[in-house]
Amino acid sequence: MDKLARYREIIRQLIFDYASHKPANGQIETEAVIDLERDHYEVLHIGWDGVRRVHGSVVHIDIINDKVWIQYDGTSQPVAEALLEAGILREDIVLGFHPAELRQYTDFAVS
Repeated sequence: MDKLARYREIIRQLIFDYASHKPANGQIETEAVIDLERDHYEVLHIGWDGVRRVHGSVVHIDIINDKVWIQYDGTSQPVAEALLEAGILREDIVLGFHPAELRQYTDFAVS
């Protein structure tokens, strides 16, 4: 299996794992959104917390130019650490939620 295919499988499994955790509050469902054609992966929360509507991304990962871009991480279990533990190389992970000029100060890829 080539590197990119392995990364896709790791991310897919990670998305399903995060989507299996239901929030403790409210009537909120989780959805795994996986677009293999465009290398787009997301976990969404959808529902109600009392009178407040909940609809939004909890995890958003894209593969862009053979790098794994974490676009959003709203979890208590950091996505970057989970990706590292699963075997994705640090130099192939971009913390896309940081401004480009600050990424050089992380231990991860710049772009």
